[in-house]
Amino acid sequence: MAEGGTPAPATGPEQKSQPVDSSSHSGGKLRKYGTPALVVLLAVVVLVTITWNWNSWEGGRIEQVTDDAYVRGDITPLSTKVAGVVKQVMVSDYQSVHRGDLLAQLDDDDFNAQVAQASAAVEAAKAAIEDNRRQQELEDTRIERALAGVDQAKAQIAAAQAGKEAVQADVVRTASERKRQEALLPTGSTTQQTVEQAVANERRFSAELESRDADLVQANALLRSNDLAVEAERRTKKVLESQDAQLTADLHAKDAALVGAKVDLGYTRITAPEDGTVGERQVRPGQLVSPGTQVISFVSRIKWVVANYRETQLTNMKIGDPAEIRVDEFPGKILKGKVLEIAPASGSQFALLPPDNATGNFTKVVQRIPVKIALDDESVAAMLQPGLSAITTVRTRH
Repeated sequence: MAEGGTPAPATGPEQKSQPVDSSSHSGGKLRKYGTPALVVLLAVVVLVTITWNWNSWEGGRIEQVTDDAYVRGDITPLSTKVAGVVKQVMVSDYQSVHRGDLLAQLDDDDFNAQVAQASAAVEAAKAAIEDNRRQQELEDTRIERALAGVDQAKAQIAAAQAGKEAVQADVVRTASERKRQEALLPTGSTTQQTVEQAVANERRFSAELESRDADLVQANALLRSNDLAVEAERRTKKVLESQDAQLTADLHAKDAALVGAKVDLGYTRITAPEDGTVGERQVRPGQLVSPGTQVISFVSRIKWVVANYRETQLTNMKIGDPAEIRVDEFPGKILKGKVLEIAPASGSQFALLPPDNATGNFTKVVQRIPVKIALDDESVAAMLQPGLSAITTVRTRH
């Protein structure tokens, strides 16, 4: 017994161990490993849910953003249409120009000569047409004269026929008188002189009748001749009329040649198609150029942005949606625009060698669709250079 009457605790092998609570021990292990497992399970559920509905969630976003966007503009290589020697280049590299400004001039002496030659050919064709028309007028006059001759011949025929009929009556009368006088002469009822006079009258009227017959034949021949003359003149006029059509066609051909010569002359002047900026000059004065030689590149003032959106971002995007453009050239500045067009196919379909997923192994790749965005402020658009990088944001609901 210890000091103070208090019994000392038992020591050594005689001491007995206290019993342990097993339920409290298992609860601690559950709390230690259950919470992390629950977190992991929730994370897996969230990940699976997001992955399963990712496309619908991404397509349903109000703002669709992409940095695969670039400024675009019409870049036109201006080339020569005709061969010639460069006479003068009027612009310098990267100069701003206006519509119709002369950029380069080819030597046009040969082309001016061709225009003059074509003009002379046109005038000659016109003179030939005028000469043909005057010949037709002359033929009309000849036809009228021949018709007048026909009328005159008909009048002569009528006069000769009337004269013949009158003389025919005298021939009959004088023949009867001659017979009567010759019958009276043996009886002495008439004189020889009277008989001779009757014979002379009968012969004179017979001769006059023959003359009238000759006049009638001559008048008929004149009528025939005038009829043939009228027919010949009419045929000549028809020939002239057919020549008139040919000459008119020839004039049209000469006019076309003149227009072609003037067009070729115009090709010696290379002008700006619209307002914009030129690139680097490709030719110099004195250089011989052939058709198709590039003289200078022209960049239009009109610019736009082409944004290549993933196919999953186009669910609700449509033409007319407002857009915001950020260009690296103007940091911090937001340009306003709107969706102008959406490409009818993905960019890969317009490639030189479109992919064929039916051959070889396949790995699904999200495709991109070009979206054309027009800038609202044309003055700002004119300041941009094609090829600049941009970040675009399209609001699909507004």
